[in-house]
Formats: sequence, structure tokens, C-alpha cells
Amino acid sequence: MDIVLLAKAAVMGIVEGLTEFLPISSTGHLILAGSLLGFDDDKAKVFDIAIQTGAIFAVILVYWQKIRATLVALPTERQAQRFALNVLIGFLPAVVLGLLFGKAIKEHLFTPVVVASTFIVGALVILWAEKRPQSAARVQSVDDMTPLDALKVGLVQCLAMIPGTSRSGATIIGGMLLGLSRKAATDYSFFLAIPTLVGAGAYSLYKERALLSAADLPLFAVGLLFSFLSAWLCVRWLLRYISSHSFVPFAWYRIAFGIVVLATAWSGLVVWAE
Repeated sequence: MDIVLLAKAAVMGIVEGLTEFLPISSTGHLILAGSLLGFDDDKAKVFDIAIQTGAIFAVILVYWQKIRATLVALPTERQAQRFALNVLIGFLPAVVLGLLFGKAIKEHLFTPVVVASTFIVGALVILWAEKRPQSAARVQSVDDMTPLDALKVGLVQCLAMIPGTSRSGATIIGGMLLGLSRKAATDYSFFLAIPTLVGAGAYSLYKERALLSAADLPLFAVGLLFSFLSAWLCVRWLLRYISSHSFVPFAWYRIAFGIVVLATAWSGLVVWAE
């Protein structure tokens, strides 16, 4: 296996892990990083989706106590059943709309200019959401969510099908706008990511299996490993961060990054791959 290619896989894994659960769009960053690295062919697109599973393993590790307690109590306890149902309800809209529109979105919207534009639009939404008083939060814990809350957040998550929007950003900020506390919205975003990203990765691998061979295993293994390690560090840091900080700094980062990409694309300083 080409060492340079493995190094690119490691970089992409780190990018995925560091950006998947922050409101800054992992897909957008992977598109831009892949363009810069020349890692953007059809196989690379499958790789980008598959390595999300590494980031999900990090979430499972961090939230293992809650996940384990829910699985143990699922046959008998109403609260565990409601929590599992809410995750399922939130997951279903992405399945339906992904199957209906996923191919068209990938064909027409997976470009650096679209990513940069949605970076900026998403940042403005974050700044607006953060101006609302947090005391207005109706739901303080994921265990207090109703099925209707879960459905609303699941529908908002579908906005992340547009690259650059950010799945975590859509679910966290959307959840806050729908009445969830910052902590409840962040926790639910993490739990909702488990079936969403695992399902997307498995579906992509199955659908594009003709592109892959046993020789690709080291490439994917490196990406998964670095995605897991960087995501584990990021999730632990983010849970501490939200206890005393807002998401405003991420909004300004999105604006600055989006402007840089648009400026370099329009000036020709960087030839971003479509």
C-alpha cells in the first residue's frame, strides 16, 4: 500500500473525527480536505462516509454507561423504551429523505463553493439561535423528550444532507430552537448520530462494493483508527465546553473559513476540485 495514500487516509480520519460532532460540518471539511489532497475520486467518497463509523465508536465509548443501561432496561422499563423510540423516530426522516434525494444532492451540491456558502449561512443561524435566552428551554434532558420533539429534531437533521450545513450543528442548534437545553440537544445529537452514521456507512459500502477490494483494507483501517481517536478527544472536550460556553466561536470560524474558500475559488488562488 502506498505510504502517501495511507498518510492522506490518516489526515482525512483526523479531519472527520475533529469535525463530526462540532457544528462546523465534517462533510464540508472532508470535501475541502479531499480537494486539497487530491483524494476525491469515487472510492474516496465511499471512504469519507465509511470512516464516520470510527467517530461513532468514540461516541459509544463516551456514552457507554447510558447505552448499556438503556439496553439492559429496554425489555421492562418505560423510560428506556421511550428513549430508544425517540432515537428511532429521529433517525427515520434521514433514511426516507436520504433514499429519495441523496443521489441528486451528491451529484449537484457536493462542491467547495456550495460548502463555503452553507458554512456562512449556517453560521448566521447559530448566531441568531445563541441570542435566544437559554432559560426558555423546555426540555432539560434527553429523557424528557417526547416523540414529537424527536421527530422535529430528526427532520431538522435532514438539512445536513446539504454539505456544509453540519449534521451536529443542525441537530444541536435545531434542538435548542425547538426548546431543548444546550446539554439535551448535544446529547441527543450524539445518540442520533449512532444509527444515522452507521447506517449511512453500511449503505454506502454495500452500494459501492464493486469499487472496493481487499487491498483497500489498510486504507480504511487507518482512516477508521484516526477518526476514532480524534473523535474521542473531541467529544470529551465538547461535553466540558458546552457546560460554560456557547457555540458563537464556531459560527465565526464558519464565516471566516467560508469567506476564505470563496475568495480563493473566485480569485483562482486555489483550484478547488468539483
